[in-house]
Amino acid sequence: MTNNIELALAYVEETKRRLRTALRLIGIEPPKVYDVGPVLMQNRGKILNFFREKIPELVAISRWLRREREPSMYGDEELGIPPTKLYTEPYARKACESAIMVLTEVDKLFNHVLRGEDRM
Repeated sequence: MTNNIELALAYVEETKRRLRTALRLIGIEPPKVYDVGPVLMQNRGKILNFFREKIPELVAISRWLRREREPSMYGDEELGIPPTKLYTEPYARKACESAIMVLTEVDKLFNHVLRGEDRM
């Protein structure tokens, strides 16, 4: 089970990095917070249409993973449940699928910007 927790944490961190990269690609320095979804929402008018369409889903993923970050490291401290009892393979799979979606969309944005197609 520890592998599920380690995988989930890795997906959380990679998703955060990629969403920060998306903000930098549109010229915005991301704030020093784990959930940059609200900043994406505030600046969606500066983002290419294809990426703008994905923002609601990206924001939901960012918020979900941020909320799960502490319990995946420390467990549920109020109930005394360790992370190994909270997080299972289906959870790690969901985190992985979410991270892959974020990676795919940010990579598309990066390629558009790289080709000079960064206009809306």
